[in-house]
Amino acid sequence: MLNDKIAVVTGGGRGIGRGITEKLLEAGARVLVAQRQPLDEILAANPQVAWVEVDLAEPDAPAVIAREVEKRFGGADVLVNNAGFMFERSLEEMEEDDWDRMMAVNLRAPVFLAKALLPLLRRHGGSIVNIGSIEGLGANPWHAAYCASKAGVHGFTRAMAVDLGRDGIRCNAIAPGWINSDLSHAYIDAQPDPAQARAGLLKLHPVGRTGEPQDIGNVVVFLASEAAAFITGQVLVVDGGRTAKLPLPF
Repeated sequence: MLNDKIAVVTGGGRGIGRGITEKLLEAGARVLVAQRQPLDEILAANPQVAWVEVDLAEPDAPAVIAREVEKRFGGADVLVNNAGFMFERSLEEMEEDDWDRMMAVNLRAPVFLAKALLPLLRRHGGSIVNIGSIEGLGANPWHAAYCASKAGVHGFTRAMAVDLGRDGIRCNAIAPGWINSDLSHAYIDAQPDPAQARAGLLKLHPVGRTGEPQDIGNVVVFLASEAAAFITGQVLVVDGGRTAKLPLPF
């Protein structure tokens, strides 16, 4: 589906990003992974993968990534703004520095990385896929900054779709629900009764399971491909039905 396409994936070496990178490679793309951590041995040994070390909180990161993908692969066809982080703070506890770093990584970096890659994406048309969250639609306790950043991702996705359509560039977002990772497993294990927590979590999902990084990767490949040529400006919820299910009080 993506033979000879070149993709940039921020945070593409771990968690959801790793699932995205794997599925892009399976579809025939070459991938530049932009993140602070080095690639693991498997990705590092793959000739279709390159790595650029960047801290997305730094303002110069987008320009560094744009230069590197042109140097390594000669262009870019797909941008996946995946990297992000989350913290839990009540409004009383939250400091301005906490808020500013959240917005820098989760919201500013995707916007200005899209800007930095525009000259490359315009060459043949392209696809931008932003990873939002169901927390851009709803909220968990103490997630004010995270929810705001992801709602912003959804908003600028629609705006960029409108502005960049004339350049042949589509822009969509994915709003993942609960996706299994080392961090999510650790969160469940830290609960007073992990077994009960897992059981309760599964009950929230009509499909009977929680998500895997590859579930998000499959959707990225679709949105990046010509199969989605008439889809832009959309936020696609990928959550196993969690947000469709009304909770009962018993």
